Amino acid sequence: MDQLLLRLEGVAECLNIGRSKVYELMRAGALESVQIGTCCRVTRAAVERYVASLCTEMASS
Repeated sequence: MDQLLLRLEGVAECLNIGRSKVYELMRAGALESVQIGTCCRVTRAAVERYVASLCTEMASS
């Protein structure tokens, strides 16, 4: 079964970027996250939406 929630390290690995860049994207509102207690997680759907927004942005340029 695929994981629904990813740790920030997993998001960074999926996107092939650094963990600090993941934090930056979350702060900017470009990447949605959820809070479970003190843990911060990102849904797989949020990662897919972010990548789709990048593709849309490139297509409109």
